[in-house]
Amino acid sequence: MGLLTFRGGIHPDDGKALSKNREVVPVEAGDTLYFPLSQHIGAPAVPLVQKGDRVLRGQMIAEAGGFVSAPVYASVSGTVTGIRPMRMAAGSFCDCIVVENDRLMEEVPYEKAEWEELKREEILNRIRKAGIVGMGGAGFPTHVKLAPKDPEQIDTILVNGAECEPYLTSDYRRMLEEPDQVTEGLRIVLKLFPKARGCICVEDNKRDCAQALKKCLRPEDRIDVKLLKTKYPQGAERMLIYAVTGRKINSSMLPADAGCIVDNVDTVAAIYRAVALGEPLMGRILTVTGDAVSSPGNFLAPVGMLFSEVLEAAGGLKNQAEKLIIGGPMMGNAIFDLQIPVTKTSSALLALTADEVSAMEPSACINCGRCAEVCPGQVLPARLAVFADHGEEENFLKYHGMECCECGCCSYVCPAKRQLTQSIKSMRKMILDKRKKK
Repeated sequence: MGLLTFRGGIHPDDGKALSKNREVVPVEAGDTLYFPLSQHIGAPAVPLVQKGDRVLRGQMIAEAGGFVSAPVYASVSGTVTGIRPMRMAAGSFCDCIVVENDRLMEEVPYEKAEWEELKREEILNRIRKAGIVGMGGAGFPTHVKLAPKDPEQIDTILVNGAECEPYLTSDYRRMLEEPDQVTEGLRIVLKLFPKARGCICVEDNKRDCAQALKKCLRPEDRIDVKLLKTKYPQGAERMLIYAVTGRKINSSMLPADAGCIVDNVDTVAAIYRAVALGEPLMGRILTVTGDAVSSPGNFLAPVGMLFSEVLEAAGGLKNQAEKLIIGGPMMGNAIFDLQIPVTKTSSALLALTADEVSAMEPSACINCGRCAEVCPGQVLPARLAVFADHGEEENFLKYHGMECCECGCCSYVCPAKRQLTQSIKSMRKMILDKRKKK
């Protein structure tokens, strides 16, 4: 049987050799931490503390601002010194609770549980209270995702371990070092959906992870480990669902409409810690890598820590970095300042000695069709980019511009070096903003 995959996609140099063999190292938090109130899709969290309050590690410092929202927890003990705006990776500003670290790491007590004995609502409540969101990048509150309108229709739980984005190895290390947390977290999710079967989806360049996960399975488990073809963007939600189930969804549908729930491996591990151990989401594994980094590796960083401090843990820069990216090179955000806090959705810091993109000189489209060949959404990127550049919203929608997943494949293969993804992404954002206002 062939490897599971989808139509389209690309095979960029993955750069994973720089950090894949580096075990996860815990990073000590700095003197001051900044906890953004909006680390998720939905309403920002509402502060529960004020200047002068002392907080403990694991204490809720901001509560969910609505059903589609998530609380925020302190990752250190210390004193609140105020609330102020900080720049985030995407360039916008967000209010952050500022905590002065007292380095005592005094913690609140955690309430462990025998999760097999918990009812459905009790499990969902523990996930909600822990502040768990999608840690693959989207940041959708997990308790909302696990409470679809018709749970009986869910027959497949997909755990995304593809990690197809170049350079990133944090999910790889999670699966290799703590496969038991991933499988146990999936068992908890499957308890919510008795008719469903679990699939842990791993690209075939991570066969060691697949073997480690299989060793954690029990005969009675409703869990399979599926091998996917190594290809970008194999881990994109729509591509993953199609590769494993053969079902297609579009931009107006949710995975639940196709009978699926999709969660990242780190999210599933966090579900285990929340439900079984009572621990809220306070940190995550980050890959710090690139040819400008002294000692690339994977680091367990507390939420609220500055990326400048995480870089120091990797030995700083050995060469001047022309380009800094939070996330991967395909879908991450280029930044100019490392004074940005780590959030629940942070995955990596990439430091490169050459900025290849800025050195490119775009030219006219030569109508080669390469962008259409690699597009996993099966749209016409070159045409959509023209509509976007000229503000032709009607034509953009007519030619299915909202089906773009912003993966960047078209820009990567374009011989004319046109920034197709950037144009399409800008138009999509404008249309979505209009829809929200209505």
